[in-house]
Amino acid sequence: MSNALDGKVVLVTGASSGIGQGTALALSKAGARVAVGARRADRLKSLTQDAPGEILALDLDVTDRQSVQNAVTATVDRFGSLDVLVNNAGVMLSGPILGADLTEWTRMVETNLLGSMYAVHAALPHLLAAKGAVVQISSTSGRTASAASAVYGATKFGITAFSEALRQEVTAEGVRVIVIEPGFVDTELASHISDPAIQAMAKSMAESMRTLQPEDIASAVLYALTQPEHVAVNEILIRPTDQTR
Repeated sequence: MSNALDGKVVLVTGASSGIGQGTALALSKAGARVAVGARRADRLKSLTQDAPGEILALDLDVTDRQSVQNAVTATVDRFGSLDVLVNNAGVMLSGPILGADLTEWTRMVETNLLGSMYAVHAALPHLLAAKGAVVQISSTSGRTASAASAVYGATKFGITAFSEALRQEVTAEGVRVIVIEPGFVDTELASHISDPAIQAMAKSMAESMRTLQPEDIASAVLYALTQPEHVAVNEILIRPTDQTR
């Protein structure tokens, strides 16, 4: 595994915690040179200290197109190329449609969907040159819509559609597009829900099962990225064994 990623350059968005942080560490351990970006750039310091390989920490807001372009440029300037983009930045502000705070809808669409699109757009010329890969961290909510998660699910369904169109456009050029769809993962994602009842429900559901860990998702990412070049693992659905839907 380490040989396949040794020396490769990877940009991971949303790397200040959870899946992004775990994936960045796993990639570094596998020999990759990793650029990590997040709005909470101060939280990247521990990641740069814990990673065994070279890490570039970037102040990155995926909702800002210039910030995204700057992050890609800084990565290429530092390492000379870009082989893999891991689109992980995301927010989950679940709640019912009736009476919803529409600013939360906007934040989810801008972060989860448009943010990942901006990152692909900025990185794609470099990924084409490297015959690299795009990894989209989606969700089981990108397959099955559910009450109180309409907009979050819509952003994840959007990622699936965008990724399939992207795959059709670039696969003949050697760029692989990988969608990872995790179920319940032990991260702080649900803690940002502003509706107390929905947050309590999410907490109760998580406590009812053996949740996935960020490292489990990182392992799936590494599996997909370390396949032979002629093998494209386009989609991985990964749930806790205890999760029924």
